[in-house]
Amino acid sequence: MRRRLINSTLAVVLVVIAVFGVSLVIVETRTISSSAQESVDSEAVRLVSIVESRLVGGEPVNPGILLQQSGAKRYALIEIPGRAPIEIGERPEGSVIRGSADGKRGEKATVEEPRSSVTREVGRTLLIIGAVALLAVIAAVLLAVRQANRLASPLTDLAETAERLGSGDPRPRHRRYGVPELDRVADVLDASAERIARMLTAERRLAADASHQLRTPLTALSMRLEEISETDDPATVKEEAHIALTQVERLTDVVQRLLTNSRDPRTGSAIAFDLDEVVKQQIEEWRPAYRSAGRAIVRSGKVGMRAVGTPGAVAQVLAALIENSLMHGGGTVALRTRVTGNQAVVEVTDEGPGVPPDLGARIFERTISGRNSTGIGLAVARDLAEADGGRLELLQQQPPVFALFLSREVRSRKDKTAHEPPTVR
Repeated sequence: MRRRLINSTLAVVLVVIAVFGVSLVIVETRTISSSAQESVDSEAVRLVSIVESRLVGGEPVNPGILLQQSGAKRYALIEIPGRAPIEIGERPEGSVIRGSADGKRGEKATVEEPRSSVTREVGRTLLIIGAVALLAVIAAVLLAVRQANRLASPLTDLAETAERLGSGDPRPRHRRYGVPELDRVADVLDASAERIARMLTAERRLAADASHQLRTPLTALSMRLEEISETDDPATVKEEAHIALTQVERLTDVVQRLLTNSRDPRTGSAIAFDLDEVVKQQIEEWRPAYRSAGRAIVRSGKVGMRAVGTPGAVAQVLAALIENSLMHGGGTVALRTRVTGNQAVVEVTDEGPGVPPDLGARIFERTISGRNSTGIGLAVARDLAEADGGRLELLQQQPPVFALFLSREVRSRKDKTAHEPPTVR
């Protein structure tokens, strides 16, 4: 591309020089020739005038006096009636430029100049024009090289950026080149890089969240299948199979929830549900794991509450908190339900060392973990809670108290009266 730009620019300059240079040479040649002819004619007129003035005054006319008074530098022939011709200077040989003038008394002056002087003047002019043209060509080449570099280097840079995007490196370069068209391409590439980076981040986040969130349901399902494989009691098999089917439904809900959040983390399908059922189900699901670890999981607090949210998402949030207590906490884990204002609150606490002071404000950030874990569980739990219009907070660091706040379904007084048993009098 650089060569094409240089060649095209140079071709344009050469054409311009050829057109205007030839025209200038023709014009200058004619101008020099005309000027030489006018100079010869003017000198002839001047000689005739000098001769006339001397003849009128009765003064002598000779070559020395004429040469002194006229300052002639060319060959001149003065003819006076009744006198011998007078010559000034050397008569040129070859082609000459001749000029003549006649006086009132019959005198005549003829001035000649060799045409070679005009040719030398034309040659000097051509030399100057050629030098200017050469300088113009050199300047054009330098300008073409600079312009080619200015255009080709950004294009090479943009090609490298596109190649980096194709190879999986979506970092925007934020380079601009001062050329509107190229800057527009750079803007589009940077926007594409940022969009690809967001897509890759979302995909990695989805993969990490799926790996973390599916681990618990799959483990529970595996435990149920092991129970089925080790027992011959049809009643136990039926019971465990029913629980396994429940686990499969939960697993399906988890997958659907992850896919929904990956597209739009704010798209929740909140409904009114029985909070006690979700808490009870989580305690039953995690009790075997706590029993194996020699620990206990209990619940307390207000019962009969109905919250607004997505049951599957609330179950995942509680599962993340319970698992966090199992991995990082100690002693008995307690789930306590309470009411504050128009919100239902589920608190999860244990008797462990709690959250380190330096992690308290960042505990819900991704990759933040007090031990060798992924640091994803609490971040995902907070995202799920916020998607349902709730929130997840760390109320106390030592001992740790995590609280899930959900909107509470408040029944009207008419509904309460309809559900109250009749008063016996």
